Amino acid sequence: MNSRKVLLIIALVVLGIALAAGLALYYKDTDAPMVALTPASGPIGPTAPFTVTADDPGSGLRSLSVVVTQQGKAATPVQLSYATPEARAEATFTLEQHGFKEGPLTIQVRAADASIRGFGQGNVRTETYQLTLDTRAPVISVLSMAHNVNRGGAGLVAYSLNEDAKESGVAVGERLFPGYRQPSGVYLCLFAFPWDMAIADFKPQIRATDLAGNTRVSGFIFHPIDRWKFKNDVLTLPQSFLDAKMPEFETMVPEAADQLDRFVKVNTEIREANAKEFYELRTTTSPVPLWSGAFLRMPNTAPRAGFADARTYLFEGKDVSHSVHLGLDLASTVADEVPAAADGKVTKAGYVGIYGNVVVLDHGLGLMTLYAHLSSIGVEEGQMVFRGNPIGRTGATGLAGGDHLHFGTMVSGLPVQPIEWWDAHWIKDNIADKLALAKATK
Repeated sequence: MNSRKVLLIIALVVLGIALAAGLALYYKDTDAPMVALTPASGPIGPTAPFTVTADDPGSGLRSLSVVVTQQGKAATPVQLSYATPEARAEATFTLEQHGFKEGPLTIQVRAADASIRGFGQGNVRTETYQLTLDTRAPVISVLSMAHNVNRGGAGLVAYSLNEDAKESGVAVGERLFPGYRQPSGVYLCLFAFPWDMAIADFKPQIRATDLAGNTRVSGFIFHPIDRWKFKNDVLTLPQSFLDAKMPEFETMVPEAADQLDRFVKVNTEIREANAKEFYELRTTTSPVPLWSGAFLRMPNTAPRAGFADARTYLFEGKDVSHSVHLGLDLASTVADEVPAAADGKVTKAGYVGIYGNVVVLDHGLGLMTLYAHLSSIGVEEGQMVFRGNPIGRTGATGLAGGDHLHFGTMVSGLPVQPIEWWDAHWIKDNIADKLALAKATK
C-alpha cells in the first residue's frame, strides 16, 4: 500500500472520529438553558432590582439577554456573551434609566448555550414575563392628632394608606416600629421614644413602602417630653454574692477564669444575648390588640429599682462592669403570686439567662410584658391569660440578689417605661382614644 492510500485512510478515520464526536455532542446536549427572573410578576417600582439567572451544566452558556418592551418602546438592560462558556450566569438591573411609563410591560429573557445544535446557534430558551410598572409612592393619611411622648415611653399613631403596603410603620432613627392593618382598614403603630435618645434627635416619621417598592415618608404632630430623670447607681459586688450566684451560670460561661470574670461576661455577653432573644419575640405579636384599659400592677409591692437606671458595679473598690436596668423591680413576700398585667398570649415561658425563669405575654401591636426572676412558672407558651390571672411566683433566679419581680414592658422589642401602662389617664389619652379611631377596641 503506497503512502498516498495510507494518508487517505488516516484522513477518513479522523473525519469519521470527528463526525462521530460531533454527532455525539449534538445528541448529548439537547436541553436548553434554564432561566429565572426575580421578581417574575406583580407590580414593580422603577428602582426595584431585578435578578436574572441562567444555568446550563451541559455545554455552558454562550449568551444571556433581557429585553423590556412597553407600547412599542424597547430597552435591553442585559446583553452578555461568553467567549468561554459559563455553567451559570447572573445579572441585576432596574428600569430606572430606561424611561418606561406607569403601566403594563413585558420582560423577555433569552439564553443560548454553546452546543452545536441549530447549525451552531445552540439550544435557546426564551421566557416572557408580564409585570406592571408602578411609579407612585403610597399616600399616607394621619388620622390621630396629638402625640405626647415621654423619653423612655411609648406612643400610638393611627393612619391610613391608599394601597396595600409591603411595609409601614413609624421610623425612629434606624428603627422601624411596624404598623398593623386593622379589620377597619386603618393602620395602628405603637412606637417608642428610646430612653437613650436625646430630645433633639427624636424625630418620628411614618414610612410606607408599597408592593412595588415605592416608599413615602410623612411627618405627624408630636411633642417630646423629658419627664423622667433616669438614675445612676453604684453597686458593690461582695464575694459572697459572686460565690452564691455565679455557679448558676457555669455552663453558660465555662471559660471564665474566676467568679468575678464570670460575672463580667454574664453581665455583658449573656445580657446582650438575652436582649436579642426578647427582641426576636416581636415577630410573634398579634396584629390586633388583645387587651383594653390600664395594666395591673402587682399588688402589695414596693419598688426597688427603676427603669433605665444606669448601674456601675464595683469589686474591691474597682469599676468592673456596667449595665442599664430596663424594667422595674417590685418586692413583696417570698414566692408571692404574680398576676398577668393585662389580657394576652404567652409567647415565652422558660429560662432566659440573667432573667432566670421568665414569662412574656403578648398583648398585640408589638406590646409585650416581661415577668422575670420567677421561682416557678404557672403557664405554657401559646396559652391565653387574662388580667389578674396568676402566671407564676416571684423568686431570685438569674442575676438577682433577692426574691422580687422584674417587670418590664416592650414595644416591638424595645424596652419602655412600665409606669405609663399602669396609668388609666395616660392610657385613655394616648392609647384608647386612638384605638377607637381604628375601631380596634376590645
